[in-house]
Amino acid sequence: MKIKSADFVMSNSNVANCPKDHLPEYAFIGRSNVGKSSLINMLTQRKSLAKTSGRPGKTQLINHFKINENWFLVDLPGYGYARVSKKDKKTFQKYITDYFIERRQLVCAFVLIDIRHEPQKVDMEFLEWMGENQIPFCMIFTKADKLKPKAIENHVNAYIKELLEGVWEEAPNYFVTSSTNGMGQEELLSFIDELNTNFFKALT
Repeated sequence: MKIKSADFVMSNSNVANCPKDHLPEYAFIGRSNVGKSSLINMLTQRKSLAKTSGRPGKTQLINHFKINENWFLVDLPGYGYARVSKKDKKTFQKYITDYFIERRQLVCAFVLIDIRHEPQKVDMEFLEWMGENQIPFCMIFTKADKLKPKAIENHVNAYIKELLEGVWEEAPNYFVTSSTNGMGQEELLSFIDELNTNFFKALT
């Protein structure tokens, strides 16, 4: 898939106010400072479509971007905020939860994980919540340029092993990416393109 257009549509904190278009949506979410904005900009080949920041927790609203006029990329607030109050965190978590439970246009969520670290409790808990609520999702490992191939393999396997030792019968799909060198861009966009094709076929 080639990204020909990528336009910001709206930001809001209420799922009821999200776009009414019946277009497929793909939500991106991850722990604070996981490199979500950089990944979105890399995928769309737009340097500042999503605002990057050195301050974790910068994204605090549901952000919709219309891609190629036929699907939405949704940038969601991260979980595990580093610098927000407990009250704010509770508010963010509520509309993140509402989005996943109520948004019928959601085709797949992409949960971003920093590949440099061993499995983190906050990531595992979120993945478990997604599974329990039957939200379709894939994992995206970010910042792969920071590790050598063997370390990448070991860290991915550590996550897969922990998932399979829990409540999972099989591991979800995953992608290994780098916003720095473009790793994983083609694979991820091809996957979305395939899901889009199936989505529109189901409408006919």
